Amino acid sequence: MKKYIFILLAAVSLGVTSCSPFQVRSDYAATANFANYKTYLLRTDDLKLNDLDKDRVLNELSKQLQAKALTSGQNPDLIVNVKASHKKVQDITTSYNGGFGWGRPWGWGGGFGMGNTWTNNYNSGTIVIDIIDAKTQKLVWQGVGSGISVDSPRSKQKQIPQIVAEIMADYPPQKGK
Repeated sequence: MKKYIFILLAAVSLGVTSCSPFQVRSDYAATANFANYKTYLLRTDDLKLNDLDKDRVLNELSKQLQAKALTSGQNPDLIVNVKASHKKVQDITTSYNGGFGWGRPWGWGGGFGMGNTWTNNYNSGTIVIDIIDAKTQKLVWQGVGSGISVDSPRSKQKQIPQIVAEIMADYPPQKGK
């Protein structure tokens, strides 16, 4: 019985962790020693967002970096560069309702089904976080998250902090992952 409860809990846990609406990925330099990095400086030159969204990104990013025992400084070990972009997405959905009769392959049927097609156009946002070794000026870690509902202010208020937290969950990288 305990075995079945464990399997059920594992399945629920996997389901909960994989329910994120975002696509998040990261990459890193295998030669970087992340334990040596203690301080950071945020660089926002490439962050082309309105002030509200920029504050959401930077506040959550600072919170995540500080939670990883990094402190902000003017002579940093790391430069953290943040970029944001969006793209127009068009989803096309088609559904068919059946024709007359029992339908194929078992009985008679027409095959004169009616089809309905819907298109949904929206903008999907992406945030890229580049972490650069300040001494070598080389990229040592990059996290990318996409799938933010850019068209809805209420969604952005909730989703921007969530996606930044999900991106930063992979920093520092666990070698071998």
